Amino acid sequence: MTKQIWTLAVSAVLFMLCAALIIMLPVPYVTWLPGGTYDLLATDTPDDPIQVGGVDTYPTSGQLRMTTVSVTSSGRQLSLPEVVAAYWLPSREVLPRQSIYPAGVSTEQISAQDLQRMSSSKSDAAVAALRAANIPVEEYPMVTAVAPSGPSLEVLIVGDLIAMIDDTPTPSVQSVVEAVSDHHVGDAVVVTVLRSGITLKKTVTTRASAKQADEPILGVTLGLGHLYGPSIRFGINADIGGSSAGLTMALAIYAKLSPTDLLSDRVVAGTGTIDSDGNVGAIGGVQEKIAAAERDQATIFLLPEANCVDAGKQAGIRLVPVSSLREAITALETLKDPTKEVKGC
Repeated sequence: MTKQIWTLAVSAVLFMLCAALIIMLPVPYVTWLPGGTYDLLATDTPDDPIQVGGVDTYPTSGQLRMTTVSVTSSGRQLSLPEVVAAYWLPSREVLPRQSIYPAGVSTEQISAQDLQRMSSSKSDAAVAALRAANIPVEEYPMVTAVAPSGPSLEVLIVGDLIAMIDDTPTPSVQSVVEAVSDHHVGDAVVVTVLRSGITLKKTVTTRASAKQADEPILGVTLGLGHLYGPSIRFGINADIGGSSAGLTMALAIYAKLSPTDLLSDRVVAGTGTIDSDGNVGAIGGVQEKIAAAERDQATIFLLPEANCVDAGKQAGIRLVPVSSLREAITALETLKDPTKEVKGC
């Protein structure tokens, strides 16, 4: 074997080894791909995705599709060729792994956070839809956490709505704080709560705040809760987390409460967070969600106005940006008439 052939052979082996290493070695990235879409008005499933009771409801037609993104699982490592391919393929997004799976945070913790966001989104969607349908909703301070060693342990529970402190009505979180602060450390405070539709009076003996010795506390964390007449139950797949389905969930509830057929046999998809006042917020993965909606035959896609800049050009589906639930409802009503236009991205 000549020196030149030997050099070529060694070079070829080294090249193949390097190529194998490039293919096999993981890189710190994950990808977003178009995920599944789910018709929130479907009635042919074992459990309807959204069930509304205790109030007049109306039949609906068409489909209202919640969209999702498929993300690389936490246990899978991508290779460089996979990342490069995802970067160049349409409707794909490459993200630093740290942005999805932060160091020091377990998969279980991430899943729990996503499920909590979905739970909050369901509550806000229900309230926003009821308000849009002019169904009364009362707002109260709500217990969102009870300190494990605090004075309210086994007295108050998560979900309690606080109506009064002693004889003082408490319409806001701040009003609870002020009413408690009028007491001294060690005082017995009578807390009137609404729990599962029942009014209860509970007595909590205040303790000193860890930050200030003369500040009395109940040992609870408060947020905003709501009370309303209708019952709203969700049969959405429990594995789906996050808050980006808020807009479509609110629209599905409203569609059931509206005497006019909101969809009129159209296939509508969408995404966006929502708060209890009906404001729609930006989300991630909008291009992937649009691609999923188009794949599943949607003709209209509702998205947060703030995400228009990320949407790109989509020839096969009408993009309708909205900043509120009311805007989304108005747009769907307007688009029933093909001669009328609504703003697009």
